[in-house]
Amino acid sequence: MPGVHPGLHRTVKTFQFPLPVMLGVIIFAGSGLMMNHHQLQKTQQRKPAWLKRTLPKGSEYEKVRAVLGRGKLHSVCQEAKCPNIWECFSQETATFLILGDRCTRNCRFCAIAHGPSGPPDPEEPARVAEAATSMGLSYVIITSVTRDDLPDGGAGLFSETIKEIRKRMPDALVEILIPDFQANTDALQAVLNAGPNVLNHNLETVPRLYPIARPEAVYGRSLNVLKNTRAYAPDIPTKSGIMLGLGESPEEVEITLKDLLGVGCNILTLGQYLQPSKKHLPVEQFIHPLEFERWREKALEMGFSQVASGPFVRSSYHAKELFQSVRS
Repeated sequence: MPGVHPGLHRTVKTFQFPLPVMLGVIIFAGSGLMMNHHQLQKTQQRKPAWLKRTLPKGSEYEKVRAVLGRGKLHSVCQEAKCPNIWECFSQETATFLILGDRCTRNCRFCAIAHGPSGPPDPEEPARVAEAATSMGLSYVIITSVTRDDLPDGGAGLFSETIKEIRKRMPDALVEILIPDFQANTDALQAVLNAGPNVLNHNLETVPRLYPIARPEAVYGRSLNVLKNTRAYAPDIPTKSGIMLGLGESPEEVEITLKDLLGVGCNILTLGQYLQPSKKHLPVEQFIHPLEFERWREKALEMGFSQVASGPFVRSSYHAKELFQSVRS
């Protein structure tokens, strides 16, 4: 059935947590839950109460939009339809999206546009640094679309952007969220040589769902990005994120967390997958906030230094606080 992942009709099992909560309902100890396609559609159509938010008020939101507009810059907050955009913009923070606003890959969960893109703008690094300066940022987050059409995957522009920020804001901290550069280790080394404070590369989901959610990505290749970062620059903390609600099982999530720990990942983010449009993968599970909290506790027990886990958590959410906690 279109949009329904393999294994969806199996009995859902939970970890040995007290009062487990999965799929937006309570599963009582020793029982199973069967969820058919009609129930799934109803779940998708009606978001649970914990996913409803009050938009913040104030002029800061428009200030950030204006800064990005003047600099002809993109933010992943806008392009990826991040649910935290009002909160982050109202706090005068943003994650800069470089290398254009179109991605050469077409992940089934991502709202960023797919298709041909022009050559990198050599002036973009300076404009990003200028915007970060005008916003008074002390923690700057840089990410990009995936550019498989470029020999270095865009690593050179990442490097130049970091250097421009360092030039204008020598005390600022810089976190980068990078693509896999198609396993180009020279490209990764070039980015690390620029001296970011944190390197983030998201696994996004469990390996079984890669053909469905990330057909052009490779699970092992993404793990190697983090592994090679630790080998090349052991003093730079590594970070990764996973979305929950795409049809993964708790056992698969735990195995994925073990894989991340195995390549030296320090910081973990766990958030709820939300369907950007009807063209994207449907939400198969709405994970209760209590379950996210139990995952945070589980991940910390497993060995992660810092974990942000919640329905609205995204890669850059409260990134500065996570880094400062690791550093201290």
